Amino acid sequence: MKLIYMGTPDFAVPSLERLISDGHDIALVVTQPDKPVGRKQILTPPAVKVCALAHDLPVYQPTSMKTEESYETLKAIGADAIVVVAYGKILPKRILDLTPYGCVNVHGSLLPRYRGAAPVQWAVLNGDAESGVTTMQLDEGVDTGDILLMMRRPITDTMTGGELFDLLASDGAELLSRTLDGLVHGEIIPKKQPTDGACYAPMLDKSMCALDWSKSAVTLHNQVRGLNPWPVATCRVDDKGLKVYVSRVGEVTDAAPGTVVSVSPLTVACGNGVTLILDEIQPEGSRRMAAADYLRGHPIAVGTVLTW
Repeated sequence: MKLIYMGTPDFAVPSLERLISDGHDIALVVTQPDKPVGRKQILTPPAVKVCALAHDLPVYQPTSMKTEESYETLKAIGADAIVVVAYGKILPKRILDLTPYGCVNVHGSLLPRYRGAAPVQWAVLNGDAESGVTTMQLDEGVDTGDILLMMRRPITDTMTGGELFDLLASDGAELLSRTLDGLVHGEIIPKKQPTDGACYAPMLDKSMCALDWSKSAVTLHNQVRGLNPWPVATCRVDDKGLKVYVSRVGEVTDAAPGTVVSVSPLTVACGNGVTLILDEIQPEGSRRMAAADYLRGHPIAVGTVLTW
């Protein structure tokens, strides 16, 4: 198929690479403009642009898809379909209707659950037992289009948001390949999304990081997993910040929430009378490390109360 590919972050790279390996004609790659990144605000290209240029594919980076220039640029390609994977901008109807096969989207959830910007991380934050990827036909709503195919993926109780993200990016590439093949051969019948179970997954931000020790150990463990690798769960010890990357649910305790009940391993009481063990942390102004390594140089007394 002759395709226009639209995507921006690393989640969209495996799908682009799969389309290339499948032999599709990627006539144009559309991605968001380069953006300043980091403390030094270095202008950095999106991951999809890096991938496209490595394969000598033409790249287009409009600031808006609503302009006449954007429409005419895409129209001139004469593509069979537009593939959209985490592009990050709403597409106007005339672009949705531009090609014979429309806009085929890969979304990182089992729709209609977790429509929106951060479906992968919210599945972990909410302690879901499974997630997956869905291919769908884009419409004018936010992730409300007809479902084409779906692939499920179990979530273990130790899996982080970052780990699930990588797995679903790979699954999405496989599902996209199957979807385009099925569309070409007339083997896929689009299905309306069910009305039950729909929910949204808003973007993550640093306001979500603080660990409220009055909550249950399971809830906090899911928070740690879901916010790893960004923006990362946090707490405070002796009024200094502490990022928590890896945790596990411990045992029953009668200590007050936030109280350190053991330092071998570093164990904190939570609101449901069960502890949370902090295995991997990053102290303020230092590197990420095992909690045991930190404690050797910075002892924390049993009975210390962590805050948030």
